[in-house]
Amino acid sequence: ITELFSQVAKYCPANGTVVHPTLHINLSGTSFTDGRITDIVRSRFKEHEIDPTRIVFEITETAAISNHNSTIDFIKAIKQMGCKVAMDDFGSGMSSFAYLRDFDVDYVKIDGSFVRQIVEDRISYAMVSSINQIGHVMGLKTIAEFVENEAIRKQLKLIGVDYIQGYAIGEPKPIEPLLECIARDTTSQAS
Repeated sequence: ITELFSQVAKYCPANGTVVHPTLHINLSGTSFTDGRITDIVRSRFKEHEIDPTRIVFEITETAAISNHNSTIDFIKAIKQMGCKVAMDDFGSGMSSFAYLRDFDVDYVKIDGSFVRQIVEDRISYAMVSSINQIGHVMGLKTIAEFVENEAIRKQLKLIGVDYIQGYAIGEPKPIEPLLECIARDTTSQAS
């Protein structure tokens, strides 16, 4: 969190000339259940003058379920700061839908083990479709993980998944070039 925020502050200053992109930060179960995490995040926002509405914290479904009360407390605190929360790897737990109502998340990231098989496997297709539909009924945005090729991408478009993540749209890259590009583009548009 500290490293990301310092990079965002460096390339996308709070003076309003550059708007930083929405950034997702994966947290481990031990991170978001540590009682100090919200104080740490709050101080980093203040220190680096980062817009909290552009930050999405991702927590895995299994960690959220196994730390139920801590997860609820963390989500409440982080959303009061203005951040959004994504439930990562959704569908991997045994009673996913029952728990989804308990957590005030903004996004549901559909587990990649289903996504990568939707073209060949009817059950995986049905799982992805069901998670997407229930997410939309709950007013959540859906994100499909492990979108590795164009055939998967097309199926997800037909299903109506909101966002995709995976090699079909781009490989992982360091954040610095992305932030430099945003800063450069925004500065040239202002001139």
